[in-house]
Amino acid sequence: MPINLDELKNATSLRGKREDGSFIAPVDGTAHVSGERSVPLLNLTIPALFADTVGKYGTLDAAVFVEQDKRFTWEELSDTVDALAAGFLVLGLEKGDRVGIWSPNRWEWLVTQFATARIGLILVNINPAYRLVELEYALNRVACRALVTAAKFKSSDYLGMIETLAPEIAQAAPGKLEANRLPALKIVIRMDEESSPGMFNFADVLAMAGRDEHDRLDRISDGLKPDDAINIQFTSGTTGAPKGATLTHNNIVNNGNFVTAAIRLTVDDLLCIPVPLYHCFGMSMGTMGCVTKGATMVFPSEGFDAGATLKAVATERCTALYGVPTMFVGLLDHPEFASFDLTSLRTGIMAGSPCPIEVMKKVVSLMHMAEVTIAYGMTETSPVSFQS
Repeated sequence: MPINLDELKNATSLRGKREDGSFIAPVDGTAHVSGERSVPLLNLTIPALFADTVGKYGTLDAAVFVEQDKRFTWEELSDTVDALAAGFLVLGLEKGDRVGIWSPNRWEWLVTQFATARIGLILVNINPAYRLVELEYALNRVACRALVTAAKFKSSDYLGMIETLAPEIAQAAPGKLEANRLPALKIVIRMDEESSPGMFNFADVLAMAGRDEHDRLDRISDGLKPDDAINIQFTSGTTGAPKGATLTHNNIVNNGNFVTAAIRLTVDDLLCIPVPLYHCFGMSMGTMGCVTKGATMVFPSEGFDAGATLKAVATERCTALYGVPTMFVGLLDHPEFASFDLTSLRTGIMAGSPCPIEVMKKVVSLMHMAEVTIAYGMTETSPVSFQS
């Protein structure tokens, strides 16, 4: 629908006419124009929505990390998120600081996502497959002040790569890094129980805050706005170097809400998430989508494994499943596919690349996902633009 310039209200309030003569106008003076919708926009920050979900469903299951044998209720997840957020305050991190996360699908990733949002830190998603040059580029491009990292994943020695880029860390006190090649990076937090020179341990950061830092959390969260930047995700870089797409609370909250509304997700559902958390599919559509509905997140393994995914769906009785087409092909072609009871499945999302019709038919008939949907989007739109 074209904008009627004769009806220009002000620089941020363009109004368009419907066929019946009524106007489409921005809500509360914000600079956007949209038509009628069946699902209203949520004008909430991530911590506000998260707190609402915790208040409603506190004792219900929030997340299951099968490979790590780790489970959280919503209240337990909230307590852990607050502990990490308060720990970040002890380390001197402030609203607007960029915090990188370099890890496969682990519980620490989920906690870091909501802990950074709790106090307005901007989470920077770093692809677990990045090598030295890509890691250096990402950390410097957005001036990451802190990095939360796994020790390793598959053949990638994350700690070794960090030490190669910043050899100064071997002599640095934790939180006091001064690296020539990574000038903005001061704080490195590593996962697992071992300790490394110049790095904080994740568990230690969880335990380092006192009452003063915990008392500051609500005040900081209350001062955040839905249009604040809260996340940077790098594009795939198919036409050049990866570009950092900056997303707001509004972007992530509403995309998660819309996509899960389309698959009719509710508090009674369990969503299996084998897609990576560093990507919008896992983070916005997956974790944030579950927060909007109070649904349980189920992570089968650190990286995609067809057998682990099938086992998680069958054992946890998942009702929804996310995946790119090649993941669904891998599930259908698994040699023990027929031995898994997938009758609990109802719906899900297939996205990321063209979805062959034959694969769709098998997903519906053999995996019982009669309500599966197809989604299309891009990182910059956080990510889904179309879903059917």
